[in-house]
Amino acid sequence: MKKSQKLTLPKGTKIPNHIAIIPDGNRRWARARGLYTLEGHRVGFERAVELARAARSWGVHTITLWGFSTGNWDRSPKEIHYLMKLYSKLIDDYMKDAMKEGVKIIHLGRKDRLPKILIRKIAEAEEKTKNNKNYIGNIALDHGGHDDIIRAVRGMIEDGVPASKVDEKTFENYLDTKGQPYPYVDLLIRTSGEQRTSGLLLWQMEYAEMYWERDHFPDFTPEKLRCAIIDFSRRRRRFGGNDADEHFKFKPEIAAGLELNWWRLSKIPGDKTFEDYAKAHIKEQWGLSLSLASQASKYMIRAFRFGKREDWKKANKNLMSFYKLIKEEVKLAFEPSLAASLQVKLWQKTENGKKAVLTSELEDQTRELLTEVYRISDYQAAKVAHLRALATVEKNLAEHGEGEEHWDLAEEYLHMYYRALKEKVA
Repeated sequence: MKKSQKLTLPKGTKIPNHIAIIPDGNRRWARARGLYTLEGHRVGFERAVELARAARSWGVHTITLWGFSTGNWDRSPKEIHYLMKLYSKLIDDYMKDAMKEGVKIIHLGRKDRLPKILIRKIAEAEEKTKNNKNYIGNIALDHGGHDDIIRAVRGMIEDGVPASKVDEKTFENYLDTKGQPYPYVDLLIRTSGEQRTSGLLLWQMEYAEMYWERDHFPDFTPEKLRCAIIDFSRRRRRFGGNDADEHFKFKPEIAAGLELNWWRLSKIPGDKTFEDYAKAHIKEQWGLSLSLASQASKYMIRAFRFGKREDWKKANKNLMSFYKLIKEEVKLAFEPSLAASLQVKLWQKTENGKKAVLTSELEDQTRELLTEVYRISDYQAAKVAHLRALATVEKNLAEHGEGEEHWDLAEEYLHMYYRALKEKVA
């Protein structure tokens, strides 16, 4: 718990106002460890409270935890009974935090089918926290998106709302999230490798960003929640309209050609120096003025040469200066120290005199760098990182004398890389 509270987010991270979590995989987690499935639920509930605390510490206003769906009643009576006891404990644990941190607890879902003791506990929690204004904690029990919408329609009919008065605002006032400052979900997280919403908050999920976590919910730590929020922060949300951000205007074929000349020094014409190509490449890729490109290229060249000598401390220092200049001029949200560190790790992987081979680790490190610098999601960066890693491997093979064809392949992959990159950031 204490460790999660010490975690921080990078400066400039865009915090989602509303995170909804589908905590999948409790039973599978338990079975994989030879435990009773009920133990998986117990550990999962403890994790839910921990995650909510971490999210609030980062400034997330609304957390929705989906504990029981309208379709979960077909589970065994024993499991349902145990779950209902855990929900009571979850509310008790939430109450402690709620009164301390100003969390308003709200139940989403039907109240007519839950055990009477749980209904009373929910009512007491909602009453005690109704004046709390700092955060909202939605606990979705016997909830389903269809059911929420149907009950809203029935409510309008019962209140005699005329058809001419039915609009989005009126409809929202009859949903379970009525009156909340952030009823619409910004980030949906589902664990255990499942990639569907299963009807959670159907109306409120209109423009939600989806994040699919491979691990089961008990293993979804605050550290992994942090990664999900950072991934969300890198996405550009258009809400059906135009993208307001100004993005890169480089020409992929020019950027690829210039970078290849960085790599293949033997083919640089006599009237061009290594520094000239570096400056031209940086000017094209980042859209800098000639003077700024000249300054940035000096940092990059020093870093590059220190990297070749495996003087990683000096390489990192110059990369820090390079990325700081880029950030200030291009107005990107990345953290220069993190970008420099990721670049050094990538160079260490390929500049150590060994022949590089395409591995998941190489692709992962490449993707980490791309997502940080260009502010795109892991999903968006996957193809781009793959192409970049392929180009790097071919470059390395060519440098080790494995044949001229590897330079040709490196150039081909670089062209595909810059085209794919521009598709994501332009």
